[in-house]
Amino acid sequence: MFIKKVGKTVAATLLALSLIGTAPNIGDVYAAPAISVTLDHVLLQFDAAPRIDKGVTYVPFRTVGEALGIHITWNSKTQTVKAAGSLKGKITEVLLQVGSTTATVNGTKVKLAAAPIQLEGRVLIPLSSFSSQFGVAVAWNQATRTVSLLSPQREMHLRAFYALQSFQERDLVSSMNSVAFGWSRIDREGQFTLQGDEYRLPAAAGDITPQSIVADAANQDIKPYLMVYALDGNGELTKVLSDSSLRQKSIQGITDSVAENGFGGIVLDFEGLGYKLDALQQQKLLNDYVKQLKNSLPKDISLSLAVPPLNSAYKGYDYKTLASMADDLIIMAYQFNPIGTKSQVPEPNSLVDEAIQLALDAGAPKQKLLLGISLSSETPSSIKDKLGLAKRYDLKGAAFWRLGLFRAYNDQMESAVNTSVVKE
Repeated sequence: MFIKKVGKTVAATLLALSLIGTAPNIGDVYAAPAISVTLDHVLLQFDAAPRIDKGVTYVPFRTVGEALGIHITWNSKTQTVKAAGSLKGKITEVLLQVGSTTATVNGTKVKLAAAPIQLEGRVLIPLSSFSSQFGVAVAWNQATRTVSLLSPQREMHLRAFYALQSFQERDLVSSMNSVAFGWSRIDREGQFTLQGDEYRLPAAAGDITPQSIVADAANQDIKPYLMVYALDGNGELTKVLSDSSLRQKSIQGITDSVAENGFGGIVLDFEGLGYKLDALQQQKLLNDYVKQLKNSLPKDISLSLAVPPLNSAYKGYDYKTLASMADDLIIMAYQFNPIGTKSQVPEPNSLVDEAIQLALDAGAPKQKLLLGISLSSETPSSIKDKLGLAKRYDLKGAAFWRLGLFRAYNDQMESAVNTSVVKE
């Protein structure tokens, strides 16, 4: 459900705007300090400045609308903006005309606080329209001249990593679209294995076996993935990728394990490439491995890759080529904080934002990107910032490391996620 009911949101918005009693008139607006607008606590960048005129806050419609996932079209002849978005799972279509204080919402006439205006080739609309029509929570900070927007709940693909420590939280699997079971790795000798100290197929707990957990997820239409972890800390992953025999042996082990245990997909978590060794060469090695693995899989088995962000030190990942072969990529947009940073210190929003933009600029389509979020770094408040960024760029969804941490915050993390996103 929404953070606030829409009716209460509108009232709060109007109250906030009414408090700007000393708002400058149109002649003074350029002398006033600039107005900042944040969406889910992350700054929005505008090509036309927001403004206050006669107590009404105006913002460029297209910038805010598109960040909220609203589809916008402009009719220059009628000076009309058409906006189509979703509110509580239902499509809302709004028509706004420059100079008119009447909007049309799903065919019904609605009075606006003020008319949209056109300035320097951009249409600016009263900020309150976003709350009343699209369920956005709005607040105004007079001291900092900042408008804060909180996006409404949105459906997206949700994936969680189910590690060895996640057994107690297995009931949360039902709130996900897919789950990656972190039970296998390619070890330091280049061998694929389901046995080991760090990643292993867990022992049965009474009647509950690894296979029964996987089957239960599949029976709920929640795709179960086998996560395969490997690290190039001392060049061991490069050795596997470079050796045709080791490559084939690991791929055979992966495909056999998927079939034997009922998995519906694979997540490759191959870390550390492109740090010490030639980045382009390692990109090619990984691309070739993924292609070989993809060709070895049955057509109904999905393939996903967890990849370091492009603003990290690891450059051995060709996002565009990998995305062309995989069903999706998980951007592991975390571990930006210095080594030794305590848990619950949120990852910098600016760097997570940059990681998403770089992925898109590299040619990875947004419908194939999941934003990876480390729950150990985030708080129930900051998790909404990260999910807000996934919504802002209309990504496929989010992937949480790991399921076992959801209840480490007395259900507050689970509640925070549920107010922001819900599985599609």
